[in-house]
Amino acid sequence: MRYSARQKKISKTRARACRCPPLHGERIAASVVCISLVAIVWVTFGHTLHGEFLNYDDNRYVYDNPRVASGLSLAGIQWAFTHVHADNWHSLTTISHMLDCQLYGLQPWGHHLTNDLLHALAAVLLFLAVWKLTGSLWPSAFVAVLFAVHPLRVESVGWISERKDVLSGVFFALTLLAYARYARSEQRSVGRYTLVVILFALGLMCKPTVVTLPFVLLLLDYWPLGRSTPATQNRFARWRYLISEKAPLFALSAMSCVATVLAQREALGASLKLPAAERLGNAVMSYVVYLRQTIYPARLAILYPYSHPKILAVIPALLLLISISAVFFYWRGKYPFLLVGWLWFLGMLVPMSGLIQLGSQAHADRYTYLPQIGLDILATLGGIKLLTKWRGGRELSVAAALLIMITMIALSRKQTSYWQNSETLWRHTAEVTSNNHTAHNSLANALLAQGRLDEAVAEYRKAVEIKPDVASVQSNLGNALGAEGKFSEAIEACEAALRIRPDYAEAHNNLGCALASIGRTEEAIKQFSEALRINGDYVEAHYNLGRVLAQIGRREEAVAHLTDVLRFKPDYLDTKQQLHELGVAVP
Repeated sequence: MRYSARQKKISKTRARACRCPPLHGERIAASVVCISLVAIVWVTFGHTLHGEFLNYDDNRYVYDNPRVASGLSLAGIQWAFTHVHADNWHSLTTISHMLDCQLYGLQPWGHHLTNDLLHALAAVLLFLAVWKLTGSLWPSAFVAVLFAVHPLRVESVGWISERKDVLSGVFFALTLLAYARYARSEQRSVGRYTLVVILFALGLMCKPTVVTLPFVLLLLDYWPLGRSTPATQNRFARWRYLISEKAPLFALSAMSCVATVLAQREALGASLKLPAAERLGNAVMSYVVYLRQTIYPARLAILYPYSHPKILAVIPALLLLISISAVFFYWRGKYPFLLVGWLWFLGMLVPMSGLIQLGSQAHADRYTYLPQIGLDILATLGGIKLLTKWRGGRELSVAAALLIMITMIALSRKQTSYWQNSETLWRHTAEVTSNNHTAHNSLANALLAQGRLDEAVAEYRKAVEIKPDVASVQSNLGNALGAEGKFSEAIEACEAALRIRPDYAEAHNNLGCALASIGRTEEAIKQFSEALRINGDYVEAHYNLGRVLAQIGRREEAVAHLTDVLRFKPDYLDTKQQLHELGVAVP
């Protein structure tokens, strides 16, 4: 069989990559890069250690979750593998939170420290993986720098609940590194391939959105590995082999998708009620937004409210994506990294694109954590190709890289400052987004926790004005009005919440508190009892019902409910004192 010139070139390139280990000088340079990446991550995100837990998911993931807050144990590990946590099955993420609680208790700085360290490790491993894949040390270093310090990383690193991002990032990069080692070897090793499968499985146990990794490996087979164009096989047969080679990985992806559907079936059911055309439009708009934010990362927020996409905006956005795809496909022979980086970005974002709409957000910064690596590769290698055509291109490339790095670090440090506590986060979010009822509601929750009732009520009213059909917002407003002593308004707000959602336990509890405060005791008891019928583990409802029953002399029932409080939360408010007053000995 006669080889073409291109096939010979590919074979020689692969042979050199297989046989030539890094030179001593390159190993020293790589060590410097690794140390520098850790340093710039610390410079960029180190001040997150001064941050607090946030009132958005951190309670479910850590401080208000007894299974996690109790620390690491065999029973806890078993629970992590057999139960859904925060509407997801991500057992390794759950175990990592348990380990943090074992090491640091509920001190937020320790949990932030783990996020910072994991992100630094992910950046270092990404550098090593891209270097192993491409053989280009300094371009690989800059890809890792862009990944490490871009402002879109702030949400994943600065938010304790997003541990799943940074932890999955570590296993994602490890999988790439292991695959490069497997693919670059002259003889295929079962042991090396098994390591790829194991690392991928561990990544899926951190965050299920890693399911697209087998697709990324196929892209890497095309470039830079060159495995899709062998000298002794036709292209169709080769691609068939490469796809079948990844059958175990695709099987793991399928199993992870099934587990995710089972864990989030309620949210998925709500998502599928949206018209398919609307979800597709939102996905197209999200891609363009992520592109814009990558180039111009301004006005970033924890939550961007979902809005119905307008066809006049969707069509130009779709044409832009198609045009970029067509150009990169046309240039695939000369600049294959452009097509690979672009398809990496498009493909990895599919699970989070909005085709399946989960939650009230239109898109989210955290969704770019791994997909943006494709754009980083595209931009880095494309920039180098462009600048090196000019006189002094090498020096210009270094200057541009330093300028971009410094700018990204400064922007990320500024963005991180908004994540110090719930008030700063939600106040900023309300400022940079519009019609964001979640931002006003969450800001009000933070203000209420500080006892700033007037400010909290004002924010709750803004949230109700924006979206009056949200039960939680109406219920929260009722709770705050009750704390202000405006019981008639509180009852009205809680009843509005129950008209929207009759099975909302918190609204029943808040209504019970307002009724008890104006002496409508029997009605209050009914509301507390209904809250407990809906959620038998509702500590606050047990406490409130116990106190009201004690006040009207129903001692045995009161003792039963207050004892339940201690079973769930031993140090909850003055429960022990209440039981002592009822003549119950409590240690």
